[in-house]
Amino acid sequence: MSGTERPPGRMLRVGGVPLHVVCEGSGPVCVLSGGLGMGWFDWEPVVPLLSPYRTVVRFDRPGLGFSAPPLGPPTAASEGARIAGVLDALGLPGPATVVGHSLAAFHAEAFARLHPERTAGLVLADASVEENARPVPALGLRTAAAHVRGLAFAAAGLPRALGPALRNLSVRAASLTGDDPAPAGLVRRVYGSGRVVRATLMENARYYDVAAELEDLRTHHPLPPAPVTVLAASTGTGSAEERRWLERQRALAGRLDGRFEAVAPAGHLLMYDRPQSIAAAVLATPFLRG
Repeated sequence: MSGTERPPGRMLRVGGVPLHVVCEGSGPVCVLSGGLGMGWFDWEPVVPLLSPYRTVVRFDRPGLGFSAPPLGPPTAASEGARIAGVLDALGLPGPATVVGHSLAAFHAEAFARLHPERTAGLVLADASVEENARPVPALGLRTAAAHVRGLAFAAAGLPRALGPALRNLSVRAASLTGDDPAPAGLVRRVYGSGRVVRATLMENARYYDVAAELEDLRTHHPLPPAPVTVLAASTGTGSAEERRWLERQRALAGRLDGRFEAVAPAGHLLMYDRPQSIAAAVLATPFLRG
């Protein structure tokens, strides 16, 4: 797709916000949700492996991709509700397997805890992990500061000047594939937008607050009896940092009574480096009828 073509999918109003949603394939439902600042197109390598066997749902969170700006800052509960709202808008009320990458692993787990009857399984791909997270002070001040920074960056024209380059650099740093596989025109169109920069800054500013909220949900809302798979990226270097990361991912799997799998060789962007591992984890999830 070039930068000027109409994106696939459609716009659906969910929680008062027009969201860009793409639904493909047929069969049991799975939802793919990417990490900080990522878009629907980041799952392109995974979709062909799933769509012959699953109804594959992708969506851009508010402000990201082609979705409208958010009405308020993200929370674990609101993002869990957003996943449920997307499925409702598509007329897919039955249980779904939810794949959460990085930051979106918080959202996927929140969905499972708050909507257990709608959860067929969880696949957490190189998930964000914050052990014993606690609320961070000055929530209102930090939220306002992120909003002001986003407006200032947009007013200065920085998203158009720097956004695509920063996207390309981040993909190179987090993937073993080297180059950003997303079309250059699409990257310019998405990451040159002040709307996307503002949403990314807000997600980043509220990261620890969402982690702390999820910690509270773990206390009061048990997971449903659905399979959980934690996929951890391993570059294979054997460094102390990598060993520590794998242990944190293994501990997350243990805490969620899930299955742990180290995926190597792979960088943080598992959907680019090892899409087959994500697809296999989804397809191994038993189909539960609603």
